[in-house]
Amino acid sequence: MPELPEVETVRRGLMKIAKGRQINGIDVYYGKIIRGDVEEFRQNLIGQTITGIDRRGKYLLFRFSNDLTMVSHLRMEGQYFAQPEGGPLDKHTHVVFHFTDGTELCYHDTRKFGRMRLVPTGSEMQVAGLKTIGPEPTSKDFTVDYFTKILRKSRGKIKPFLLNQKHVAGLGNIYCDEVLWQSRINPEQAANTLSSKQIKTLHDNIIQEIATATKYKGTTVHTFKNAQGDAGGFQDHLQAYGRAGDKCPRCGTKMIKIKVAERGTTFCPHCQALPES
Repeated sequence: MPELPEVETVRRGLMKIAKGRQINGIDVYYGKIIRGDVEEFRQNLIGQTITGIDRRGKYLLFRFSNDLTMVSHLRMEGQYFAQPEGGPLDKHTHVVFHFTDGTELCYHDTRKFGRMRLVPTGSEMQVAGLKTIGPEPTSKDFTVDYFTKILRKSRGKIKPFLLNQKHVAGLGNIYCDEVLWQSRINPEQAANTLSSKQIKTLHDNIIQEIATATKYKGTTVHTFKNAQGDAGGFQDHLQAYGRAGDKCPRCGTKMIKIKVAERGTTFCPHCQALPES
């Protein structure tokens, strides 16, 4: 699933290929992608201009000239791409926005899990998922005090704690493995047992990792591509995720993979030893 750096990379690409375009037609080939009535969705957007694209966590927010916002979640495999009007479409292209300038924006999703929902601008934070979303992983929004407070309330394991979008927005399986390795924290350690030093280290690594991954335009492990059809570049810098069986880049111990909260989890048993209770 695309995480924050990948979704932000898509957003930046969409600003180049979709912002300022006026819609003169919409084809929907798989109606379940649209939350709500499909024809109402079409009629509300035909004739409107995309004035901008924002992001909150893993959600894209398309702003339209009639004060409507399309909340788009890519889920597992969702991708946007632009092409000239009438370009080739395959069976996995489910929504096509036709623009008056002779181009079209296509939504492609092999798993069909992605969703689009149209809401009045200003009410998007009432949409399920956004309503309870945690702060963005930036120094401005994600403070050590806040992080400490919510960690102290949780008896669950630290990895699923970080995966929970209510705690901090945008982290998924890849970046959780990475920041826990960087912070020398075992993914099964109870969240409320982290020391103040561990909390500060993990907090800083989360902010730095997301910023660096975004700089490299995200991670392509399976199918992720940006809106220009290019793969990300951060997969070449991963130190934990996907490296089970390799030597730990820090100590040389063989990295292992286990399941934590039903998610494949790679870590170093030496650097990230579970504290004795």
